[in-house]
Amino acid sequence: MAITIHASALPHTDPEASLAFYRDALGFELRTDVGSGTMRWLTVGPLDQPDTSILLAPPAVDPGITDAERRMIAEMMAKGTYGWILLATRDLDGTFERVAASGAEVVQEPTKQPYGIRDCAFRDPAGNLIRIQELR
Repeated sequence: MAITIHASALPHTDPEASLAFYRDALGFELRTDVGSGTMRWLTVGPLDQPDTSILLAPPAVDPGITDAERRMIAEMMAKGTYGWILLATRDLDGTFERVAASGAEVVQEPTKQPYGIRDCAFRDPAGNLIRIQELR
């Protein structure tokens, strides 16, 4: 059996700001854009990986979510503790400089972690944590 990762989802609060971050700061391409206003579902992904995407979706739109759960999701997003993703690059320093120059919120500059990985971190416009590891 062969299973691949097709898409991973992160919430957005402003589709245009999220698109600008993923497209302009990270260099991803826009693949789909469905809906209107803040109720838009966007898929983005690396140019050289057409079968792997990130779905950027409005948070808490499932009709089964309670008002209390919606409030909790909004609070967690505001603190930056709701969504995160781990990316990787062979040029961590160059990637860090490019993303930082875009005005993205820097959480951590390139650092060698005690467990051996060298990485950096940003927040996207919705507060999602974006960690970028250096590939060796």
